[in-house]
Amino acid sequence: MRKSAVRRILGMSCLILMGLAAAGCRQKAAPAAPAMQAMPVQTVAVTLAPVPQSSDYVATIKSRRSATLQPQVDGRLTQIKVRSGDRVSAGQLLMTIDPLHQQAAVDSARATERQKKALYDYNTLEIERQKKLFAAGITSHDTFDQAQQSHDNAKADYESAVAARKTQEEQLAYYAIRAPFAGVIGDIPVHVGDYVSSTTILTTVDENKDLEAYIYVPTERATQVRQGLAVELMDTNGKLLENTKIDFLSPQVDSTLQGILVKAPVHLAPEVLRNAQLIKARVIWSTSPMAVVPVLAVTRQGGQSFVFVARQQSGHFIAVQTPVTLGDTVGNTYAITAGLSTGDRVIVSSTQFLVNNMPVMPMGA
Repeated sequence: MRKSAVRRILGMSCLILMGLAAAGCRQKAAPAAPAMQAMPVQTVAVTLAPVPQSSDYVATIKSRRSATLQPQVDGRLTQIKVRSGDRVSAGQLLMTIDPLHQQAAVDSARATERQKKALYDYNTLEIERQKKLFAAGITSHDTFDQAQQSHDNAKADYESAVAARKTQEEQLAYYAIRAPFAGVIGDIPVHVGDYVSSTTILTTVDENKDLEAYIYVPTERATQVRQGLAVELMDTNGKLLENTKIDFLSPQVDSTLQGILVKAPVHLAPEVLRNAQLIKARVIWSTSPMAVVPVLAVTRQGGQSFVFVARQQSGHFIAVQTPVTLGDTVGNTYAITAGLSTGDRVIVSSTQFLVNNMPVMPMGA
């Protein structure tokens, strides 16, 4: 009895399994997964544009008229009549060095000059008298010669005294420090009462116009640098300030910097650039046609630059990640030195969502 019951259970299980298998065969095959939809993207065709070949350097702004004032005599400062930043006119009195000692020398020279003048005037009258007496035969020729010699000696002494007095007055003028030209006063590191000498820097005067950009070009560029090359002057943030050209090329190499000094005129207002200010200078060596792409089209991974190019494949477009070599920026575009060809359609939108070989739908520029 027990064996027959087991056989019935096994038989029923087999019938159930066979029924399930038959039902599964009658069901339809599961549908395939839907294909990935193409992402709409904007593209631009790679074109050639004139791209300047350039190098960036640090330039120093210098005024053609800038003076550092140092005394030509030693002494103690008694007056400082200006402040840093004051605008002064040519010849304006800036400082005074104690002139009492030199004033005494001038007074002495003037007294000596008056003394010599009196003697010279007397000998002038005397020679006239001796000339008349000699003509009348009253005095001898020897007496006349002596009078002539006395007159000549007195004249020479007087002229020497005049020259000595002028020299002392010129020395006295050195005790008054005056502006050599109209400009702006710089820093004043000295104070009233300081003892100054010919090595003491009193202040500076900058005209702050007729500015020039001083650029030192490496000697490796000696064969390329020339007058007339275009120069772009930029601030420290890269903002273009002025377009200018090289108008001076030094015939010598600076032994300290191992560079060639070139100058370019600056026409900006004094409020924009000042004497001794450091800025960026971009020297344009040449301009040649190169492929350019918008900055937004470039992505970077692991230090390598890429763009996505829309390429047609089997009737549809895919985004192909293409490595490129970047050149200089031209406005809002990058120059491409390698990796692209003219006519390639570069994707410029939704680049952050793209992966290599992803289906895309180009929508034009």
